[in-house]
Amino acid sequence: MDTILTNSTVSVTDLKRNYAEIVKQANESAIAILNHNRPEAYLLAAANYERLMAYLEDLEDAKLAQERANGPFVDVSLSDL
Repeated sequence: MDTILTNSTVSVTDLKRNYAEIVKQANESAIAILNHNRPEAYLLAAANYERLMAYLEDLEDAKLAQERANGPFVDVSLSDL
């Protein structure tokens, strides 16, 4: 059995029939799109997607900063710049 990571689901057929209404619902929370009762995709508002992508980028930056925190470092004087 597949795990569905949201409380809202809709079938592909219902999505085709009621696209505009379902997109409005996606503004509130993500919607799992089911194909033969299995999750095929998730629909979420553009603002939520953009926030998610920014968060992932922040996590990647934090990981990189943590990896580089212990060096190696290069000594540079201001006059060399």
